[in-house]
Amino acid sequence: MFSLTLRQISRNSFVGANVSAFNVSKYSTVPEATLDIQKCTLHKLEHGPPTQATVTREDAIRFYRDMRTVRRMETMAGNLYKAKQIRGFCHLYSGQEACCVGMEAAITRDDAVITAYRAHGWTYVRGISVLGVLAELTGRASGCAKGKGGSMHMYTKNFYGGNGIVGAQVPLGAGIAFGLKYENKPNICVTLYGDGAANQGQLFEAYNMAKLWNLPCVFVCENNGYGMGTSVERASASTDYYTRGDYIPGMRIDGMDVLAVREATKFAREYALNNGPILIEAATYRYHGHSMSDPGTSYRAREEIKEMRETRDPITVFRRKILECNLVTPEELKKVDIEVDKEIDKAADQAKKDPEIPLGELYNNIYIHPDPDYTVRGCDPSIRVISH
Repeated sequence: MFSLTLRQISRNSFVGANVSAFNVSKYSTVPEATLDIQKCTLHKLEHGPPTQATVTREDAIRFYRDMRTVRRMETMAGNLYKAKQIRGFCHLYSGQEACCVGMEAAITRDDAVITAYRAHGWTYVRGISVLGVLAELTGRASGCAKGKGGSMHMYTKNFYGGNGIVGAQVPLGAGIAFGLKYENKPNICVTLYGDGAANQGQLFEAYNMAKLWNLPCVFVCENNGYGMGTSVERASASTDYYTRGDYIPGMRIDGMDVLAVREATKFAREYALNNGPILIEAATYRYHGHSMSDPGTSYRAREEIKEMRETRDPITVFRRKILECNLVTPEELKKVDIEVDKEIDKAADQAKKDPEIPLGELYNNIYIHPDPDYTVRGCDPSIRVISH
């Protein structure tokens, strides 16, 4: 059974581009087009994001490429896991690509992001290469955390992970936002969590502190309908997660539409900088199980997944839109597909060949600028290793 949230998001939100975009030859393209997007459901807001979005030809190709890269990268990660090249936990982002790509398009590199353990897509859009992600998954030195973090602990500048404890990143995100405000920086922290974490007490404590101090924090619930194997209807007395901030304004958005996500995040960023915290519930869907150990079909029907892929897939729907608007040609998108496939295949091959870090490296990067003779204890007191 589909979650109530997904039923409330229209599947017919596409109303094409401006008329001039449709009147050109199928062999030519237009520089930009304006598309209708799903109206947000609001909480304690007099008005919300616009119901139309203008996208340039260059941005359309970039959004398509980024979403296609994340999808293909996650498919490769799944294959590497099945081949036992990746061990431990592995949570795939397939189906939710519009969230990370749309939000990243609306913020700056100086803005901060912190998320849960379904973090591969966010790691990529924050600036880490495909190799940096896949090599981290395979535990190699070329990984973004030198292979020390794995699937759940990837980082780069202004990207604070990848956090393995359910919901724990939310108060951390409020703390990052506090730091930004304390230092008078014109930036926000996007603090993401899933519907499975939405009932945790620490979230409500973070909401309270964020509102008391009007921190520039955008709380984002990526509601994919299931917390592990439990549907939102079974787990939550109220599935209106965008209202859970109570005194914090919120909005529910179509998390399967990259343009709707971008416009909502632009609105939220401006609001947070001027008024304090705001909450976004992005209604989205994951195609795979909770993790690689979960087939994802014991608590939902295969027909449900199939229908979502066929009617709501963020890449397929966006591809259709930009083609119908004549922003791009089929040949251009085919070229992007080929380039992405080659990039992923090359990175995966390298991620299997690159060396692992030596054992001594495990003792490094514990403290910033440790004393030259600082040592760390090993498994017993007789083992002391210098830490750099």
